[in-house]
Amino acid sequence: MSQNQISATPGVAEKLPGVKNVIAVGAGKGGVGKSTISVLSAMGLAKRGARVGLMDADVYGPSIPKMMGLDAEKPSVRDDRILPIESHGIGVMSMGFMVEPERAVIWRGPMIHGVVKQFLEQVEWGELDYLIVDLPPGTGDVPLTLAQALPMTGAVVVCTPQEVALLDAVKALRMYQQLNVDILGIVENMSYFVAPDTGNTYDLFGRGGASKAAQRLDVPLLGEIPINISLRESGDRGTPADAFDKTDDATRAAILHFTEQLAAQIEKKNSGSLNDLELRIT
Repeated sequence: MSQNQISATPGVAEKLPGVKNVIAVGAGKGGVGKSTISVLSAMGLAKRGARVGLMDADVYGPSIPKMMGLDAEKPSVRDDRILPIESHGIGVMSMGFMVEPERAVIWRGPMIHGVVKQFLEQVEWGELDYLIVDLPPGTGDVPLTLAQALPMTGAVVVCTPQEVALLDAVKALRMYQQLNVDILGIVENMSYFVAPDTGNTYDLFGRGGASKAAQRLDVPLLGEIPINISLRESGDRGTPADAFDKTDDATRAAILHFTEQLAAQIEKKNSGSLNDLELRIT
């Protein structure tokens, strides 16, 4: 899909001139790979030819700089505007650029609110088809601030197969619905493991929980991403393109399927018929 064909969410350009779509990536609990999904979303959409930005709004645990290979970088300022740092063709802004790597951020709600607004209002995002926002886990201040600050295209909820993780994912999903943010879908991360030596598949945390939850809640299942050593290594090295170029065929296919489903849901939402589209993994 060319850049000119990517439709825009009404009202976003009024708050963020040049940005067509804002997609929140959230989770009900930590440790489910939310930042990994944010990076895969940004890289996958960029590989489709889109102009993409990645905003790390996880102020307590900003891991995007590390995962994008930017942990030693600092943003520059031009005419009182903060310039995102580019990595793999993606403009990145993160709280991690502002504090020392091992320093804890101990802030109350109003300070967090101010940082999120600064990232939205003072960062020179430029012309973007998609701005991916990596949110902190849970149902706290940041998603509320984001929802109040601008109209979002929708939210992606990340979970793992365990029932306890799904319970928290449903809470996050309900939060977005209460904030009048459309649910683009659920993605199940660490869905299964394929042993590289035997090719056997193991459901380490159970499997299919996200699919059942998506059906029950009447929201799309965007994908099932396996546990994969190469995928983990690409995040640790800060080489996100390796997740697409150096993983096995099955993992690559799962990631591409997820990003294709995400792009389709965004376009369907902007055409006014999100609820009419039923995308399910078969």
